[in-house]
Order: sequence, then C-alpha cells, then structure tokens
Amino acid sequence: MFVQMWMTTDVNTIDADTPILEARDTMKQSKVRRLPVLHDGKLVGIVTQGDIQEAGPSDATSLSIWELNYLLARTKVSDIMTPEEDLISVSPKDSVEQVALLMREKKVGGLPVVDDEGNLVGIITESDIFSILLSVMGVRKGGSRLTLALEDQPGRLAEVLDVIKQHETNVLSLVTCEECRQQLEDAQGKTVVAIRLEDYDFRKIVKDLKDAGIQVVDAKN
Repeated sequence: MFVQMWMTTDVNTIDADTPILEARDTMKQSKVRRLPVLHDGKLVGIVTQGDIQEAGPSDATSLSIWELNYLLARTKVSDIMTPEEDLISVSPKDSVEQVALLMREKKVGGLPVVDDEGNLVGIITESDIFSILLSVMGVRKGGSRLTLALEDQPGRLAEVLDVIKQHETNVLSLVTCEECRQQLEDAQGKTVVAIRLEDYDFRKIVKDLKDAGIQVVDAKN
C-alpha cells in the first residue's frame, strides 16, 4: 500500500504571514492539529498546536493580558513554524509502512505529502495509520478471528490455508507478527498469525487445525 491510497487530499493550509492566533482558530474550527504553511502556493513549512502553545507566555511572565495579546497578535506563523529546510515530507508513492516507521522514529504525528515538483498534494497523519491498521486487520468486516502460533518452517502457513480452504470460507485478512512471539508465553520461537474469516462456525476449523498439529492460541467472533 502507498501513501496516495490513504492520505488526506483536502488539506487545510495557512499562509506564512497569518497571525498565530488566526492559525489557532483555524485548527479549532477544522479539528486538526497541524497546518501546512504555504507561500505563493508553495509549501514552506508546517505549524502545529504544540508550536503555538510554545509561542505563548510562560506562567512567570510579568506582562499584562493586553501586552500579551498585542504580542501574540503580531506573531506570525512564519516566526514559529518548522521551516521547509527542516521539514520532513514524503511522496505519494512511498509505502505506508515506511512512512509509519519514519513518523515513529521522528516522533511526529503527521507529514506533508509532496509530488516530484514539490507541490503539496496531501497530508498523512497518525489517524490515517490507525485506519490502515483497522483495514489490514479486517476489523470492520466482521467475521471470525483465529490467532495461531506457527513454527518457522516453509509451507506451514500453506497448511493452515489448506485446512481453511476445505471449509469453503473466505479469508478476509491475514497478518503475521514475528515480534509477537515474545509477548505470548505459549508461542515462544513461533510466528503469530492472525486470520480473519467470513462468518463461519470456526469451531470446526479450529478442530481440524489442531488435528493437523497447528497451535491455535485464540478463536473468537
């Protein structure tokens, strides 16, 4: 899957010369936590709720409320934004898993998406990553979920699918997780596999899987 499949294309943006109080109001109204900053239609930075909060006065300030409002009204987005040269952006052709890893490593909640000419074409956020997870896991499709622990042997997963095929039910999603083996006491040294099936009496499949020597960790609708 690629960024262009999941990014938001109807992006709320703001001009670099906009006062930060107006940027704050725009975020509230649009229910977003970050705004790409444009100048003459080109991406020049990004401003977040955190940037605006940091630009506010500290509790120890001696300025009056009128002085504070005056200073904030004169502070522009360009004064506090992350500028283009320090900005992390991604391509619509990038894989979502690499972008998710990048967001995790850089500890950011969203990244602007630009095309080969540097034009802003979208934004991808942590909410989009959550949506991808739900889609990959097939949660909204209902059905039954089987969690298995498989030995790291060629053809082991094929054996599982052969058993399921005999019951003439469709696989809605299939996810493997090698790291999960460390979290399950009875799956040490094995790969954990989560399979979501169409509505079916999974008890029959579970029995046949166990008869085939396959470890079933959990099964539920």
